Amino acid sequence: MRSSLALAALTGRPLEIINIRAGRKNPGLRPQHLTGVRAVAAICAAEVQGDELNSQRLVFRPGKAPAGGDYRFDVRDAARGGSAGATTLVAQAILLPLSFAGCASQVVLRGGTQVPWSPPFHYLRDVFLPAVRKSGLRAEANLNTWGWYPVGGGEFSLTVQPVRQLTGLEWVERGELPPAGVTGVAAATNLPSHIPQRMVDRARNVLRTAGIASQVQPLRERGPAAGAGIFLVAEYSNGAAGFSAIGQRGRPAEKVAEEACSALLDHHAATGAAVDTHLTDQLILPLALAAGDSVLATGQITQHTLTNIHIVRQFLETDIRIEREDAGGTINIKGVGHHV
Repeated sequence: MRSSLALAALTGRPLEIINIRAGRKNPGLRPQHLTGVRAVAAICAAEVQGDELNSQRLVFRPGKAPAGGDYRFDVRDAARGGSAGATTLVAQAILLPLSFAGCASQVVLRGGTQVPWSPPFHYLRDVFLPAVRKSGLRAEANLNTWGWYPVGGGEFSLTVQPVRQLTGLEWVERGELPPAGVTGVAAATNLPSHIPQRMVDRARNVLRTAGIASQVQPLRERGPAAGAGIFLVAEYSNGAAGFSAIGQRGRPAEKVAEEACSALLDHHAATGAAVDTHLTDQLILPLALAAGDSVLATGQITQHTLTNIHIVRQFLETDIRIEREDAGGTINIKGVGHHV
């Protein structure tokens, strides 16, 4: 959905999507998807059919090239009430269209900032945006209010500067961890201060046992609702990888920390994984639009990655090849050099 909308806005080509999330328990467009549709539509003055909750068919016809400016998108508007729909997914739908707009943009996004099964705000800010910055994209994100699932109510701002063209990226070696090792935050809102501290202590012990130093900061914040989670960044010399876990009622803080540490250690043990699994599929679209060749080495070729490659091929005359090695492999992308 996000990739299709962005590509439609950038190319001016209409799209139709059917059987949206047909296999899910609650099929059709959910609040974060609907917000993304309406956000991209606002940026390119699109004519839209099927933009309603639970719709399984969407027709999207861009009316003009993407326009920068000041925007505000709230997932609650689509949900007809409170919703923790992921604001980071909305941000990823609008980021590239706004990057190729003619002027800078200031965007405020309200909803969930820390939501299961979607990139948390800190992943967007500390992993994804620095990665695409290597290709020339210029955007910054700042967290204003924490918004945990299932209540939401969070807010962050996104500043996007216009670019004329992106450049290819070669990322086949991840490099070394610095002496500081892993950094990050363990945060809780409207909960006792011992909860983030327990996550920090457990993460430090797990990583120390694996021979990795860590500097994770405990944060006790205020927000619309109670919530807790941990986000870890492995800042390798060639780029960052991010790993997170969100607390649940009745789940010990130590278990939350162990989940994030386990994902980090799995990535660290995969010597051929220069790019983390989630970042790989998120880089397909910007690198396909970039000028020149790109190469990504990843520890796992996921279905998300394959789907994004398929979508890109529907819109762009690009050559994307995968050289598999066990579950992972190397992805070679010949960018189309999209420019304004």
